[in-house]
Amino acid sequence: MPLSRRLFFFGSFALPALARTTKPAGERPNIVLILADGLPAWVLGCYGGREIQTPNIDFLARTGARFQRHFTAAPAAQPGRASLLTGGTGMQVGTAPVANPAASPLATLLAGRGYGCHATPAGTAEAVAAEAGAFLDQQAAGQPFFLVVGFGQPSSSGVAENYSSAKFESFFPAQPPAANATAGREMLNDPLGSLRQAATAISAVDGQVGAVVAKLTAKRLLDNTLVVFTSPSGSLLSHHGLWGSGDSSNPVNMYEEAIATPMIWRWPARVPPQTTRTESVSSVDLLPAIAELTAAPPSGANLSGRSCLPLAMGKILPKAPLWRNVVFSHLQNTDMVRDSRYKLVLRNGGEGPNEFYDLQADPHENINGYEDEQYNSIRPVLAAEIEKWKMRYSS
Repeated sequence: MPLSRRLFFFGSFALPALARTTKPAGERPNIVLILADGLPAWVLGCYGGREIQTPNIDFLARTGARFQRHFTAAPAAQPGRASLLTGGTGMQVGTAPVANPAASPLATLLAGRGYGCHATPAGTAEAVAAEAGAFLDQQAAGQPFFLVVGFGQPSSSGVAENYSSAKFESFFPAQPPAANATAGREMLNDPLGSLRQAATAISAVDGQVGAVVAKLTAKRLLDNTLVVFTSPSGSLLSHHGLWGSGDSSNPVNMYEEAIATPMIWRWPARVPPQTTRTESVSSVDLLPAIAELTAAPPSGANLSGRSCLPLAMGKILPKAPLWRNVVFSHLQNTDMVRDSRYKLVLRNGGEGPNEFYDLQADPHENINGYEDEQYNSIRPVLAAEIEKWKMRYSS
């Protein structure tokens, strides 16, 4: 199905019955959605990263809510971003980009509640932050706005002084380039030098996130603004002999480094500081959460997400309905389901090549247990979950 038809389909919205865990607040804070392509959760200080400096993103987490187990529905920049802005699964959004985030389904939903919507055009991190600042300078009190600040894939041709001698011990020993490595393969010829460049680029993005927050502060908008920071996809950065996101290999991969992405909410009026949520949350849950927050009227799309708004606000969930135990991801010919312990990856409708990991026994996904007999009772259960999900949310 071409993208134009998908965007038409997602032009109307529906919150599944499971989404209504609390009474809609009907509030209208300003909303700034910061998207940083290819930025995995695991490198950030607030997610346990030790070697790349991200003080501004860490500040957002320290003063807001951090979703510890957030996963992208499509581990590549363009479909991952489409999932966040439409609420659609990887199957529903395909691989084409959302043409205009300011006219995306999420923006359309908020425009219906009186929001002025804007998205920064592509550019360097500095140019993106400058465009965001110019938009914020134009905002008047009493008129809510929705701003998408979109940072592209972090890139740098040089190395910052503070990384010139960095050893990146948590990344090494680096594995040799994987036989199926595609995009970013050249970065693996000198993994230490590439990591120094990547760290420089990531810290540069972090600095521009700080610039956006500083502008909100200077305009006295920060306290009445919900800042959501996330990434459409992660990045392997030399793990498994790969460099980029899920589309950096052929066939595509679903390693944790590619699918586990940051999700941070900061809003002093409603989000308790230093909140950490351990529930499994998906990028498809963002649109239902914003819709619940603003009481945006639902209509008829087939959305799989559930509002994570109660989680961000530090609430104890009701006993029913239970929060999900599994999350899904899809890219090209590859489907993934993951629960709190096991991950199943099926390709070509189960024809293979397939993968299975016991994340408790093998957290780095070094041993493919798809043929391991000890998991014979578990794999079919997870495969059935994928089948049900695909039947319900492919279109």
